Amino acid sequence: MQNIANPKKIEFNAGSNLHEGVITVEPLFPGYGMTLGNSLRRVLLSSLPGAAVIGVKIKGASHEFMALPHVKEDVLEMILNLKQLRLKFFSEEEVRLELKVKGKKAVTAGDIVKNSNVEIKNPDLVLAHITDEAGSLEMEIFAREGRGYKMTEGAKKENREIGYIEIDSIFSPVVLVSINIENTRVGKMTNWDKLILNVKTDGTMTPQEAFTGAVKILVEQFDSLLALSSGEALPAEIAAESTEEATAELEETVDDRTTTEDSHEDKEAKKAKKEKKEVKKKTKK
Repeated sequence: MQNIANPKKIEFNAGSNLHEGVITVEPLFPGYGMTLGNSLRRVLLSSLPGAAVIGVKIKGASHEFMALPHVKEDVLEMILNLKQLRLKFFSEEEVRLELKVKGKKAVTAGDIVKNSNVEIKNPDLVLAHITDEAGSLEMEIFAREGRGYKMTEGAKKENREIGYIEIDSIFSPVVLVSINIENTRVGKMTNWDKLILNVKTDGTMTPQEAFTGAVKILVEQFDSLLALSSGEALPAEIAAESTEEATAELEETVDDRTTTEDSHEDKEAKKAKKEKKEVKKKTKK
């Protein structure tokens, strides 16, 4: 029986800039170009870790539907500009960035005070325009790492400072992925697949780094499935997570039993008290 052959060749070709690239994988068993291509595309667009702005405090603004004196953009427009900020993180914790600008000028991401935990990849991004020498703009920008997309609507509200404005966050470092499947020759067979991935990132990582990260995620997922289906020992991290979940369930069960026992004891005590009262009444009579 013919085995499903593994790919033998992979090429990384740079695009018009460092943020774009073409990745070619071949040869693939017939039909596997689409199978692998769709899986990689989904992971590239949704599962890679990245950093984004999650909130902001702007001096003089208590909510997003306001305008500041001597500033061309209203608060909502400035928030939309902040969402385009591309950040490379060197910390696992939330980071607070500061911006303080005075005088007539175009305020850019490069005016944000330097922070050792964050690298701003698009310092030329215009955030606002101060239209008068008497004008000023001060803000605190909150950012952190994450995956995928986070909406402020319906999300669990955190206890924040007064004036804090939450921002919808796109953490994914990959902006665009397109797949193309072509035929390639293997010996006398011409119906094998060649997978071509066009990848564009936001500049915080290269297309090759994004591709490698996506492959690692898929391999880890399938390794876990293989271990579970074959009855082998789970990887240490997954086993630890399973133990934590089991412990949590056990604690809930114990709590439920304790509550049940307590309520049963309360009922017995009330019943005994009632019987004593009835005995006393009969004695008096």
